[in-house]
Amino acid sequence: MAIIERGEVGSARGQPPGKAPGQTGASRYGDVLGNPQLRRWSMRVGVAAVIGVMFAIVFDLRVGVTVAIIAVIADTVRKARSVPADQAHVRASAAERKTARQLKGLTKQGWHILHAWGVPRYSDGVSDGKIDHLVIGPTGVYAIDSEQWDKRLPVRTLSHLKLFHGPFEKKDRLDEARWEANQASRLLSKALGMEIPVQPSVAIYGPPIPWRIMTVRNVDVYAGGSAKKYLRKKPKVLTAEEVEHIAKVANVALPSKFPE
Repeated sequence: MAIIERGEVGSARGQPPGKAPGQTGASRYGDVLGNPQLRRWSMRVGVAAVIGVMFAIVFDLRVGVTVAIIAVIADTVRKARSVPADQAHVRASAAERKTARQLKGLTKQGWHILHAWGVPRYSDGVSDGKIDHLVIGPTGVYAIDSEQWDKRLPVRTLSHLKLFHGPFEKKDRLDEARWEANQASRLLSKALGMEIPVQPSVAIYGPPIPWRIMTVRNVDVYAGGSAKKYLRKKPKVLTAEEVEHIAKVANVALPSKFPE
């Protein structure tokens, strides 16, 4: 069974690349100016030029040129190392890729895995939440979040109500995982006309996890390498036909998808 792929928005077929019909030189010039990458480079070079001129006035031309070049290089490296907040979802994390590789084999056994699936936070359908892996199979429907934590800090729980990573309580992380699963459950239940529970879980990579599966605030927590075993060990509750039907509905019921 192949992993459900997300639809992509593409350009019209049959349209050759290059100059569009009726496009004038002025419109092409406007397109160039509207290119965000070109604007970023223009701003970067402009700022570097100003800095270079200032150093050239204070010292000499050679120093000014050198400083300008260093400024361009430094800003380029800084931008390359950072991911803007509105694009943080674009790249799958290392932990997400590990879980995706681990779950890939399940697709041959009738499971469906939807990676990096969006969930709505606002009434107008706009989504800024993301389920790393929405898994649909014989044992149910699961929302898995993959987390890479510092391996030097221990992981512990308190009365199945609190999760700690070293001195840091992870209540917000658990609340987010539970909220994402509840949103997916609400949308699937509405689309199918029947209750579809979605179990939230967090797969942790890095530090050793001193248990197999621990349910904390209704969220299953386990070592990342055990994700596949976690899904398969539970009793079967769905038939193959039900899995297929839920997967098809999920592919269209969740309103927005994030690219991997």
